[in-house]
Amino acid sequence: MSNHRILVTAAGGQLGRLTIDALLKLVPASRIVAGLRDPAKGADLASKGITVVATNYSKPGTLDATLEGIDRVLLISSNELGQRVAQHRNVIDAAKRAGVKLLAYTSVLRADTSKLSVAQEHLPTEELIRASGVPFVLLRNGWYTENYTASIPAALAHHALVSSARDGRIASASREDYAAAAATVLAGEGHAGKVYELAGDTAFTLDDFAAEISKQSGKAIPYVRLPEAEFKAIMLGAGLPEELAELIATSNTAAADGALFDDGHALSKLIGRPTTPFADTIAEALKA
Repeated sequence: MSNHRILVTAAGGQLGRLTIDALLKLVPASRIVAGLRDPAKGADLASKGITVVATNYSKPGTLDATLEGIDRVLLISSNELGQRVAQHRNVIDAAKRAGVKLLAYTSVLRADTSKLSVAQEHLPTEELIRASGVPFVLLRNGWYTENYTASIPAALAHHALVSSARDGRIASASREDYAAAAATVLAGEGHAGKVYELAGDTAFTLDDFAAEISKQSGKAIPYVRLPEAEFKAIMLGAGLPEELAELIATSNTAAADGALFDDGHALSKLIGRPTTPFADTIAEALKA
């Protein structure tokens, strides 16, 4: 077994935490480094023998210390819309200075051709990574099923699932599936230079999704197709910030045109098991 030291950035976030859980099944805790904006929030990770370091994408001066002695990095994309490319550049530059042997980046499905608005920050990041000379692997993640299960409480409260996705087919997978893929790449060999288009094994429409919510909750939840502007207005009315409402609305409209559909099965091949059925993720959400 090689002794690569692996840094997971944004380790306090949902994907970061799940990636560390997945890594712990593959490598000793002593080889895992968790990068958190506030290291105090990583006490539970430290108790497992994981090294916890301060990592702030917006403070390039701190990143050299973070990356010292690190062989492999998972750069989990920032969630600060509009600032992401600059923040990612800071990490990429530091990884180059540190002589990192593998930089994995969580991009988005078919970033080079996608109509998803998030691709506008993922693609320039991919270009920076390619230009850096650091050996890389691009994890082009499709949608998380949790992006849709998050709307279950509202759907139950208002007796409808609303979206601008029309009849678009969505090949999502659980956040845990994508985390398992990241861990597989970080702990494994032979992934440098690869671009993985990652998505769920089976696709659904939001009619299917609403039918499954209805079946499991025992309440009739129809799927209501809305124009993008109306869908966005509902989210703004529910208190979502403008940028996030815009992102969700335009992403759903892009889904109507196939932006979230893929049938290449790269994700299940990488993790060595089928991806999590959306019905299971709905069950988890309803239990919560």
